[in-house]
Amino acid sequence: MRTTAPMRTAAVLFQHERRHGMSKKISLGAAVAFMAIIAAATFSITWIMAERNFNDKTHNLVEREKMYDKLAEVDDYVRQNYIGTITESALRDALAAGYLEGSGDAYARYYDTAAYARQKQDYSNRYVQIGIATHMNDDGYIMVDEVYPDSPAQAAGIQAGDLITRIDDTDVTTDNYREAAAMLYGEAGTKMNLLVRRGVEETLISDLTRRFVETPSVNSTMLDGAIALVVIKEFNDVTPEQFTKQVDQMISDGAQAFIFDVRGVNTGTLYSVTQILDKLLPGGPLVSSTDKNGETTLLASSDERSVDLPMAVLVDEKTSGEAELFAVAIRDYGKGQIVGVKTAGKGTMQEIFPLTDGSAIEITTARYNPPYSPSFDGEGVQPDFEVRLSEEGQKGSDPAFDTQLKKAIESVQVSMNAINATIEITDEDLLDNSSSENASSSEPGESASDSEESSEAPEEENSSEEASSGEESSEDVSSEESDSQDTSSEADTSSQTG
Repeated sequence: MRTTAPMRTAAVLFQHERRHGMSKKISLGAAVAFMAIIAAATFSITWIMAERNFNDKTHNLVEREKMYDKLAEVDDYVRQNYIGTITESALRDALAAGYLEGSGDAYARYYDTAAYARQKQDYSNRYVQIGIATHMNDDGYIMVDEVYPDSPAQAAGIQAGDLITRIDDTDVTTDNYREAAAMLYGEAGTKMNLLVRRGVEETLISDLTRRFVETPSVNSTMLDGAIALVVIKEFNDVTPEQFTKQVDQMISDGAQAFIFDVRGVNTGTLYSVTQILDKLLPGGPLVSSTDKNGETTLLASSDERSVDLPMAVLVDEKTSGEAELFAVAIRDYGKGQIVGVKTAGKGTMQEIFPLTDGSAIEITTARYNPPYSPSFDGEGVQPDFEVRLSEEGQKGSDPAFDTQLKKAIESVQVSMNAINATIEITDEDLLDNSSSENASSSEPGESASDSEESSEAPEEENSSEEASSGEESSEDVSSEESDSQDTSSEADTSSQTG
């Protein structure tokens, strides 16, 4: 027979009383009443939970039905009265984008099929374009910030600072900048024509072929004083490999400290930043997440291997997301200080969900937490040294005006000096210990030379004794010779024994 929870509870109580010799007996009626109370309580709790779950589902169904009804009503009016032509694919894309905008998720985004394909290229850091990084200048043109090595743009002679004013037959303006910039991308092997302005001269570059270009996301250089400056542009799938290679090279070249620049970095993946932190930090947690139900999960940890050198991290108001986590984690482990201004404060995780038609949606699914500090989501990261850039420094053309970089150099130099002082003290201790050991090998109060002289003294005394023995009587000489023979015999025996 299957027993219920109330019956098992009553049986346990009955056995407890029997074991402990309780004289008071429970009547059958009381036991039945007790079981009934337990059963009623269990049923009530179960009913309440089931009713709440049912109400939630019913509410969701009702709200969904309202949404579908309204959408159907709008669709009917538009199709019956709109004088234009409806593009069904554009309508579906707009519906999906509008839904996400209405969700209240500030970081939600809809990717149509083409945009999702480009997004996947962004994470792999392999782009089908001509190999340039750009932004819109004050006149609305496409300004070239960087030309990537071994790229079609480099082969065509395009340089940083050039302006792209026309792509094929499309003039680049402020109004169509995004569409024009997107024209730089396309299918591998396709061609385009660019009108490029350098100074006052314009040059037409024809038949520029798009192809896959792997773009560098990490740059490094050695500053004075054996300080390595590592600039991270974004945290994508290839960043950990590039980062590891360049950090190892800097150490091989004699780097004694590192400054990591993540100013302006607002894109990346959690996988990328945790791989880089694992390279730098000792064993321990790197990041955890808290989901919509309040459950916290450890997402990544570091092993015991680390880079044991002074560090500093440069941040600014545009530093966001994974870049903020990078800076906080280094500080949490006491590996370095943060220099700059308060960061953006984006401490949430977004996840991309592909849809069946090749499009995708990106929504916020959790908040992530640094190794030991509180979440910085909505708060930002406060630097250890708040330093603002001057107007000249903001242009970024001359490192001499970069006051934030100067402060970071000062920060790591303090740590370097402390390490060097510790090394000097350790060396002095070793010298002192060595001197003490040498002194202990001789008699107290004697130097090494004194010890050598004392070892030679018996020989000199023996020579004096031999010289004086020549002046003694023949009887004494015979006695000395006899003693000398005995001594010589003992010495020979001692020498053979040794």
